[in-house]
Amino acid sequence: MAAQQKPKISARKRPQQDRSKHLVAAVLEASIRILKRDGAGGFTMARIAEEAGVSVGSLYQYFPNKQAVLFRLQTAEWEENSAFLAAILVDGRQSWEARLKAMIRRFYYSECEEAPFRKALDDAAPLYHQTPEAIEHHKANAKILSDFLAEALPRLGPAKRAFAIDMLKTTVSAIGNKVSEQERPPAQIDALAAATADMLIAWLKGL
Repeated sequence: MAAQQKPKISARKRPQQDRSKHLVAAVLEASIRILKRDGAGGFTMARIAEEAGVSVGSLYQYFPNKQAVLFRLQTAEWEENSAFLAAILVDGRQSWEARLKAMIRRFYYSECEEAPFRKALDDAAPLYHQTPEAIEHHKANAKILSDFLAEALPRLGPAKRAFAIDMLKTTVSAIGNKVSEQERPPAQIDALAAATADMLIAWLKGL
C-alpha cells in the first residue's frame, strides 16, 4: 500500500495588494479565534471563511487546506517567541538569573493563555517539524540561548554549553506544557515558574 501523502502546507501565493493582505490577516485572526474558542475540532476551511467574512473560494486562493493555515500561524508564533526570548535574555540591565526567571515566567503565562491554540498547532506539528522554517527557528533560538549562556557562564566549554541549552529547552518546554493543561491562578503560575528557574539556576551554577 502506498504511503499516505502529506498535505501541502505552503501557501498558494503571497498577498501583494492591500486588499489581499487584509484578507489574509482577517483569515489568520479568525483562525486564532476559532482555535481558542472551539479547539482543533471546529477548525475547518468553511468555518475559517465564515468567521473571517470571506468566501471559501477566496480562502483557497491563498491556502490549499487548513494545515497550511496552521503552518502560517505556527511560523508567526515562532517569530514572536524568538523575539520575546531575545528581548528578555539580552537585557544587560538585569542579572542573568533574573533574565532566566523572567523568560520562564513569560513562557509559562504564554502557554497557559493560549493552550487550545497551541494544542492545535502541536497536533499539526508532524507536518512541518522538518521544514526549513522550523529548522531555522530552532537554530535561531539555540543561538540566543548560546549567547546568553556564554555571557552568564563564560567558563562553560562548547560541549557543556550545548548540553545546557538542550536541558533548558527540554525542561522549560515540558513543564510549561504540563502547567498549561489546567487553569491556574496567576500566583500558582508565578510559583511554578520561580521554582523551575531556581532549580535550573542551581543546576547551571553547578556545571
